[in-house]
Amino acid sequence: MNDDKIKFYSDMERYEIININNGEKYNYLSDNDTIIDKDGNLKLLIINNTTKHHFSFFGSDVFWEVPWEYVNKIGTRTIILDIEESELKNFSK
Repeated sequence: MNDDKIKFYSDMERYEIININNGEKYNYLSDNDTIIDKDGNLKLLIINNTTKHHFSFFGSDVFWEVPWEYVNKIGTRTIILDIEESELKNFSK
């Protein structure tokens, strides 16, 4: 395959996720998760927010849902988001 637009998930899982709106780094894709619909389209990034803001020895993990529309660009080693923190939907697991 010689198509420059093709990205393999096995390569992308080493990409760092960065929000250009506030400069936050959300670790690597392999430390987070993705939701893919039945047609194979990426719908959501699930960002694990526990390690950044909470200590969770006995408690539940905290996650943010980031709709795929907020993915601004996928670079050579980064996934760039552009989203206000107030627009992130929190949920616990």
